[in-house]
Amino acid sequence: MSVNPEEAPRAHARIAYLGPVSPHWEIYGDWGDRSLLESFRARALARLVLLTRDDPQFRRNRERVNRDAERELISLEWDLGISETVG
Repeated sequence: MSVNPEEAPRAHARIAYLGPVSPHWEIYGDWGDRSLLESFRARALARLVLLTRDDPQFRRNRERVNRDAERELISLEWDLGISETVG
């Protein structure tokens, strides 16, 4: 996910899928304001905590997490444990 090129990101986070057994997700703050990352982490995990990557609700909530990161100027990386190439 990219942020507006005119505004530098304030932080970077990686969201990793841990597998089908709960907890399913972990969010790592790679750099940036720790309090910003912790508040983002809490909101994102609230949207993802009960969902596996194959759950239909995951796609909707992933977009919500992406928009939240964009608003907060957090560059975001998803690690779903699978290749996301289309072809």
